[in-house]
Amino acid sequence: MHKYMRAIGFSSLTDRREQQKLITDIILNASHRTYTSNGDETILAEFCEDFAEDMGIAVCGEFDESDKFTYDYFYPYLRGHGISSCEDVSVERHADKESYAGVCDDIKVGVSLIFYLQNIVPYVKAQHEDLLPIRGTTLTLSGLSLKGSIILPISKNEKQRKKVQKASMNRNQLIDAARRGDEDAIESLTLEDMDTYTAISRKILTEDVFSLVDTYFMPYGVECDQYSIMGEILDIDLRVNRLTGEEIYVMQLNCNDLQFDVCINKMDLYGEPQVGRRFKGIVWMQGYINYPPSV
Repeated sequence: MHKYMRAIGFSSLTDRREQQKLITDIILNASHRTYTSNGDETILAEFCEDFAEDMGIAVCGEFDESDKFTYDYFYPYLRGHGISSCEDVSVERHADKESYAGVCDDIKVGVSLIFYLQNIVPYVKAQHEDLLPIRGTTLTLSGLSLKGSIILPISKNEKQRKKVQKASMNRNQLIDAARRGDEDAIESLTLEDMDTYTAISRKILTEDVFSLVDTYFMPYGVECDQYSIMGEILDIDLRVNRLTGEEIYVMQLNCNDLQFDVCINKMDLYGEPQVGRRFKGIVWMQGYINYPPSV
């Protein structure tokens, strides 16, 4: 059983027979079907069924030369909105099954962002037709969470907001220059990090850490596509799983200037989400690569 099924409203789905029945129903009545050849005699297929707006379950497998479908695995998904990053993305296949992980080096995050690839069929098709690498792609991220909490925002006036935005832009420019080998930029970033560490070490003695740290984005645990995040809530939508009736919060977050959607079961969220407040939790990061129209 995929543990993130709870995030899209299947908290009570624990029986293997019920799971198999659900998977069979998705294969027979899927609202979205995609296919592509991944070998001389096999066809890769993905069946998706939405159980609330832009969230549901994807079932993946293969058709053999006899047109017989073999189910491999399934996973819950949330389709995000908007563009999270315009940086180039590299993709690697997982070792155990026909699923893929994407890697995006976005300077806003500060780490190599690894995510579970949602639209594997266009990638496999491009790979099979020898069209890789494809330039001009964009990335739409989304996250599924099993536990989270709502934190009040840090009070900032308009002047302070503009100061933070300017500092963020300057830092991103320095990081970009440092990635190209600029030694002055590397030295400036090193000194800036030392000053930040000194200032936080002094303030943490008398102030709460969440009044000092506005947002963060950090790898979590041993699985490379899970992150501990805290971000400002930009928008909220309460959706209902049409099969189970469970309520799901979908929040658009701004986390380290990276914008993406996160869904969480209402039962697993501590606090009342509102625009302007912050969400803190662990997320399983997914991504959808937007290919140019010519591909």
